[in-house]
Amino acid sequence: ENGQVLFADGKIVAVGQSVNAPADAQVIDGTGKWVTPGVIDIHSHLGDYPTPSVQAHSDGNEATGPITADVWAEHSVWPQDPGFSRALANGGVTTLQILPGSANLMGGRSVVLKNVYSRTMQGMKFPGAPYGLKMACGENPKRVYGSKGRQPSTRMGNVAVDRATWAKAQSYRRKWDKYEQDGGDMPDRDIAMDTLRGVLAGDILIQNHCYRADEMAIVEDMAKEFGYKVTAFHHAVEAYKIADILKANGTCAAVWADWYGFKMESYDGIGENLAILENAGACAMIHSDDENGIQRLNQEVAKVLASGHHAGIDIAPQVAWKWLSLGPAKALGIADRTGSLVPGKMADVVLWNGDPFSVYTRPEKVWVDGALLYDMNDPKRRPVSDFELGQPGSGDVK
Repeated sequence: ENGQVLFADGKIVAVGQSVNAPADAQVIDGTGKWVTPGVIDIHSHLGDYPTPSVQAHSDGNEATGPITADVWAEHSVWPQDPGFSRALANGGVTTLQILPGSANLMGGRSVVLKNVYSRTMQGMKFPGAPYGLKMACGENPKRVYGSKGRQPSTRMGNVAVDRATWAKAQSYRRKWDKYEQDGGDMPDRDIAMDTLRGVLAGDILIQNHCYRADEMAIVEDMAKEFGYKVTAFHHAVEAYKIADILKANGTCAAVWADWYGFKMESYDGIGENLAILENAGACAMIHSDDENGIQRLNQEVAKVLASGHHAGIDIAPQVAWKWLSLGPAKALGIADRTGSLVPGKMADVVLWNGDPFSVYTRPEKVWVDGALLYDMNDPKRRPVSDFELGQPGSGDVK
């Protein structure tokens, strides 16, 4: 209440009820409004499945084999996707992880982006953010490849292919570790195995699509067998059943508020999932997996707060905001640089025109690295993609 946030040169300088601002500082009156860290979405496909949603733009899943750890999501990112500007303006999203799709057991590397306007993917990359490896279990891989008459066609086939691949990765790592230590003939380079070697070394973070509690527990066993860590399970519809196991393994759950029942492995979803995880002390957060949902993640959290309240689990709003910012920042390995309004961190800041957990509220201003990228009251600060400006012949272009 009656707080102030001072930022300069792209960084948060001070936060409190009274800060020592320079005499020439720009002052923005936020009376009656809310200031928060920028929203971080840990699960997005923007740029890889962009709008317009046509087959020519569908570049998010290399569904040609169950193991495609050699592909990188960043090589499909289209910076002109209108979804980026919509997420910024409507949802206050300042950082997002772009993942490959979930047809494959190992779908390739993810990339973390700042939600800034750029001609190139390179201009959007979050500086120094770790890469992720997108993995998937359950119905998707066994359906996609079982339908082609090849392994995997069952859940046990999923695990078998994963384990065989990790065994090869361990051997690959030993060869390269020995070469880098002792010299000699250089081993043959394998781009896919480079990624898995990075996972085994702890440099690349596992981001695992998984719905059912029993499968998540099996994946945790597999991680122990081969010496890697699962950073986060995504969707995690049944995470509430194994909150204690997730907490014990230091694995996060990135979940929806209430998406469930659209296939068998999502059948046991409940609206209280995220609230139960928080109440159990597990690492948990909201995510979108959708170009529309990313525009209202604040409202998704409001749904969770309501579901939790009805179940007798009351979560304070300042705790719930961690599901939108600090939690995903930790799971992306960037919490030392963003995710909270702390001096020294990036000035990724949103000014909301009301309580951000209300459906009547929207971002008024959004800053990324201290730069004002969106202002609902200034048409010059409402940039849009070329594909929202109209096309030649449509009557919208002059």
